[in-house]
Order: sequence, then C-alpha cells, then structure tokens
Amino acid sequence: MSFSQLCNRIFGETTALYHVTDDVDAQPVNPYNQGSIEFLLFSKNWIDAVQWHLEDIIRDPQIDPIEALKIKRRIDMSNQDRTDLVEYIDGYFMDKFKDVKPKPEAGLNTETPAWAVDRLSILALKIYHMEQETLRTNASTEHIAGCKQKLNVLLTQRVDLSGAIDELLSNIESGKKYMKLYKQMKMYNDPALNPVLYKTGK
Repeated sequence: MSFSQLCNRIFGETTALYHVTDDVDAQPVNPYNQGSIEFLLFSKNWIDAVQWHLEDIIRDPQIDPIEALKIKRRIDMSNQDRTDLVEYIDGYFMDKFKDVKPKPEAGLNTETPAWAVDRLSILALKIYHMEQETLRTNASTEHIAGCKQKLNVLLTQRVDLSGAIDELLSNIESGKKYMKLYKQMKMYNDPALNPVLYKTGK
C-alpha cells in the first residue's frame, strides 16, 4: 500500500465515522496507536471534518451573532490545531528521511509532503459531501447532474494529488528532492505578536 492509499483509506473511514453522529462536539476514539502516522492522519481528518461543519453552521443567515463569534473563535483554534498537526506529520517525514543524502542537483518542492496531505484530507470531505448531493431526493435533476460532474472532477483530482504525493515522497527518499520543516508562525493567536491583543494588554 502506498502512502497516499493509506491516507485515502484513513481519511475515508474518518469522514464516514464523523457522519455517524454528524456532531461537531462528538469525541472520537482514535483507533490507532498514539504517535503513529495513522494516529496523526485520523486526528488530522477529524479536525478537518469538524471545521468543515463549523464553517457550514456559521454561514446560517439566522445565526445569533454571539454564537457566531464563539464559532469563529473556535474555527481560529481549529486552524491552529490543524497547522500543528501538519507540522507533526512533516516531522514524521523529516525523521523518516533523516539519513537520506540529497543529490547535488536536488531541489525543494513548492510545499512539504504534509501540506499536500492536508489538501488530500480536505479533498476526502469534498468528495463525501459532493456525493451526498448526488443522492438527494429533494433536488432538481439539473442540480444532481451538476454535482455528478463536480464529483468526477474531485475524484480525478484525488488520483492526481495522490500520485503527486507518492512521487514526491519517492523523490525525497531517493535524494532527488529534499524537504525543510518551516513553522507556520501564525501570529493572530499569539498575544505577543497580534497588535490588537498586545496593545490592549489582553
């Protein structure tokens, strides 16, 4: 099984598990050993699934403004957790390939493996929800047809992205590419870096 196949299997299972309760406050039991790459992938997709639905909820035109603000702040925290997990996954790859000596002509990719995996996780959610749209019985035939076309595009995108991830990992392993781990250094959550927070002393 390639790494992308592992990702797609876990992302598909996790997305389906979330929709058993379809509850942003549900507390899942991660079935994988803590510290394993599988554990990280499950955690990553669960965070993405919860955030996906928080983004849906906050767009309700009738939502109470106070509740909307609470959800917005929750989304901000979720984004930080998501970024942290991406960096953990990249840390896994840094450790895995630590003994590989890059070839003299080796270059960097435009993104690290884990940020590509991040897109694959989001893609699993897009595919799930677009497929649900194709199954609606209360939608027009035009809507269903349009969603089926979009679903086919998303499925093709998953094949292409999966192949690109596996190729990147193969190139890193063989020394044709190398990776660096950059911390995202998000500033808006840091009271020492966000001027709105440090100017008010909050």
